[in-house]
Amino acid sequence: MVYKQWLARAREQHQLLIMTIPLVILAVVFHYLPLWGWIMAFQDFKIARGISGSTFIGLEKFQMLFQDEKFYNVLRNTLVMGVLTLISGFVGAISLAILLNEVRFSLFKRTIQTITYIPHFVSWVVIANIVSILLSPDGGALNILLMKIGVISEPIYFMAKDTWFWFIHTVVSFWKELGWNTIIYLAVLTGINPELYEAADVDGAGRFHKMWHISVPSLMPTAFILLTLSLGWIIQSGYESQFLLGNSITIDYSEVLDLYAMRYSFQIGDYAYGTAISIFKSVVSILMVFSVTYIAKKSGYGRIL
Repeated sequence: MVYKQWLARAREQHQLLIMTIPLVILAVVFHYLPLWGWIMAFQDFKIARGISGSTFIGLEKFQMLFQDEKFYNVLRNTLVMGVLTLISGFVGAISLAILLNEVRFSLFKRTIQTITYIPHFVSWVVIANIVSILLSPDGGALNILLMKIGVISEPIYFMAKDTWFWFIHTVVSFWKELGWNTIIYLAVLTGINPELYEAADVDGAGRFHKMWHISVPSLMPTAFILLTLSLGWIIQSGYESQFLLGNSITIDYSEVLDLYAMRYSFQIGDYAYGTAISIFKSVVSILMVFSVTYIAKKSGYGRIL
């Protein structure tokens, strides 16, 4: 009976099923077939021998991974920067979307939106150069400003302060992605029934009360879905921004798992070790997504996931 119902639904939606075939093929080719390479993590992989000719060593690479003190330092950096970027971006995007929604002067609103969107389309290479020039001790705008207002007496080499790297990276990431992250929230706010605001006006609610009791609750389901999806990427924070903003002085605070894996794979030549790190990242990401989904169901948000 269930089989017949499935066939009937498939006949009704056959156009949609046909349209999904190219996407399914792309997902299989670029996301599932490459998983064959994970076998390297369980081998003493040698390029000359290939996967088929390399010796199987079991979980030896994973044992090396969890016995390496550097791994835990890199994991700390990855999680801290991922959480800081997530929190700042999440709160900032919602706040900016709500504030822009309250702006009645359309020209000013469009101007702010354009200004905040632009950094998203700028390469990290360009962003890193802008930040380096801005924070440079030799004529950097920030150092000049701080010296003129008397905050400091001599220039500070910001990019050589290893303990400041997390803060600098968070601020730069926040600036780059703030406008782009507000797009979905602005779309949700645009779709709110105007009668809710009109009813609030009749009850004597002020602008702040309408934001807090109408705008914010309307954003929460969408915000929770985006937060759930983002949590799975905390440990997959990438390497581009850290690689370009970091240097040999700040490496203890700037190196993340992707840079760690790349260094072992291409500099040391231990591809199996780098693959083990990638598997670890994927497993942790999956566990985080399932954990957040479970918590969402227990807290009452499960109906939207």
